[in-house]
Amino acid sequence: MLRTMTLPTLLTWLRVASIPLVVGVYALPAHWLSVHERNLFASCLFVLAALTDWFDGFLARRWNQVSAFGAFLDPVADKLMVSAALLVLLQLGRIEALVALIIIGREIAISALREWMARIGRSRAVAVNWLGKVKTATQMVAIPLLLLDGRPFGLVPAAQWGGWLLDIAAALTLWSMLYYFKLALAGIRLSD
Repeated sequence: MLRTMTLPTLLTWLRVASIPLVVGVYALPAHWLSVHERNLFASCLFVLAALTDWFDGFLARRWNQVSAFGAFLDPVADKLMVSAALLVLLQLGRIEALVALIIIGREIAISALREWMARIGRSRAVAVNWLGKVKTATQMVAIPLLLLDGRPFGLVPAAQWGGWLLDIAAALTLWSMLYYFKLALAGIRLSD
């Protein structure tokens, strides 16, 4: 148990703990925070949580504290954080249901695919690659911009930048899903 509670794992747990805060800020009574304050708080919290995603991986590799539990928890935390934020944005009317369905559906499908590939001994066939990382990075930039909703970001409102980036993330999501399914199919053929 002691080996699994490293600083990188603690940062991942903090990311999980931030999820109800991002969601909950929109459930606070209206007189506690203005709409702008809610958006700013949720966006900043999401950015901090996203930064812990990079930082916990960096520390785990640098300090040689990579663990099987951390490798399991890290992507789960990412998927929960992104899914919760997308559901908040959907409820607020800032994104389309189809975009949320594509991104969340892909995460479920790829998680199930990876589990199945691990059971047949072919987990390396669907290891994370650059395409999945670009997709994740694009989402992690798009979501806080959409949470800001309409505040200027340069010459274009943050929501417009966020919308464009989330559309790109949805396209990358479909592309990466097809890519992983193609890798899995090749892995299955090799195991037969």
